[in-house]
Amino acid sequence: MGRNLTRPAGCVHRLRAKLSLDESPIRAHDLTMVRWLISLVALLAASPSSGAPLEVDVELVLAVDVSRSMAPSELEIQRRGYADALTSPEVLGAIGDGMLGRIAITYVEWAGAGSQHVVVPWTLIESRAQAEAIARSLTADFSASMRRTSISGALDFGRQSIAANDFRGSRRVIDVSGDGPNNDGRPVLEARDRALAEGIVINGLPLMTQDGIGFRGQQVAHLDIYYRDCVIGGPGAFVVPVTDWSQFAGAVRRKIVLELAGPPLPLARLIPAQAQPATDCMIGEKQRRQRQRFFDNP
Repeated sequence: MGRNLTRPAGCVHRLRAKLSLDESPIRAHDLTMVRWLISLVALLAASPSSGAPLEVDVELVLAVDVSRSMAPSELEIQRRGYADALTSPEVLGAIGDGMLGRIAITYVEWAGAGSQHVVVPWTLIESRAQAEAIARSLTADFSASMRRTSISGALDFGRQSIAANDFRGSRRVIDVSGDGPNNDGRPVLEARDRALAEGIVINGLPLMTQDGIGFRGQQVAHLDIYYRDCVIGGPGAFVVPVTDWSQFAGAVRRKIVLELAGPPLPLARLIPAQAQPATDCMIGEKQRRQRQRFFDNP
């Protein structure tokens, strides 16, 4: 694996020692807080110090849909799937195979145009311990869903977050997952093109499952095609569709490995779940207007 920075880790060990379970009994509630504090200290230790941006192989935004079409169990599946992927031998191996052997990631949950929640701020990964600290943060609790679906808002937020962070990557990637088309905020093509103009690659993980809490009918019929034509872009950009939740963890792991490997990819731009003509990139907005007219009519 690539070289490690000489960042002090003593604070983590001291905290573990002070909170030793051998000294006194700890209730389950307190144990959760202990684990959270240890994860927080580890994440802070992995943040870059002030000064020049830290060079990394990849700056990766994990932008994850938590709109109301997602059931609570599905929100948990997503968090656990990303946590498992980041600590998997495949992903850690891909990180270590990079020129520098380190990446920076942030994990953001999104829904409507103004609804983005940063779960993990920009954090360095160059060791298993750092990846495990992120995984603990992802699975410490599970957020509630939010209204609407603004892929454009997620792309704009990711682009601005990359511009403002303290890292400098050889490649910059926004990895966006979602279970429906853009239906809020500005048109998705505008946000996509702005990110591409700044040299950012966008990859997609369309969630094409048929379960959920009853709003799947608001999706487009061929979400993988929509993502291919309206969302992703840049050198080596690709789509990995998920048609069943049992596939999710493996799909996330595969996708992150491909993103860390970089172009050229040994696969087509689209990993097809279906084969259909290109779709209308404003379909989500049209569906939303149709629903509004239906509910407005007496």
